Amino acid sequence: MMYRNLNDFIQEWERNCGGTLAIYKAIMDDKKQVAIVEGHSSLESLAWHLTTSPAYFMGQVGFSLNVELNPQNTPATISEIISTYSAVSENIVKLAKENLSDEKLLTEVNSHGHQTPIGALLRMMVDHQTHHRAQMQVLLRQAGLPVPGVMGPTKEDLAK
Repeated sequence: MMYRNLNDFIQEWERNCGGTLAIYKAIMDDKKQVAIVEGHSSLESLAWHLTTSPAYFMGQVGFSLNVELNPQNTPATISEIISTYSAVSENIVKLAKENLSDEKLLTEVNSHGHQTPIGALLRMMVDHQTHHRAQMQVLLRQAGLPVPGVMGPTKEDLAK
């Protein structure tokens, strides 16, 4: 599956990022180290991974994000991660609007030795975010934090 229409990508990316931000905002700094089991990804590490990984995907497409990111240097607070994530997300939309078109989504680029359409790489970036965001929803529940409804109502939403 891939994007063939630039506006479809932008709309889905913005909607997807809104859900990711809702998850980030539910994380409390005193619970950011919660992981499914010790040694696995924590809420904080997943949030930082989702903040920095778009630079990889956009690099595959041939773009550099205008945001300073170091995957090995996690910010001290969730609010700093939120701020950086917001800048990354907005920069992706700006780059897409300025440099891509429906036709360019069909352009193939080298991704790990395989010719891959740009629209497919953008789809992978969105799917990657959705995958890790779902992991974070489970960790929020495990941490005893409220779980925002991102793709439908949660138990908390239905109880209202």
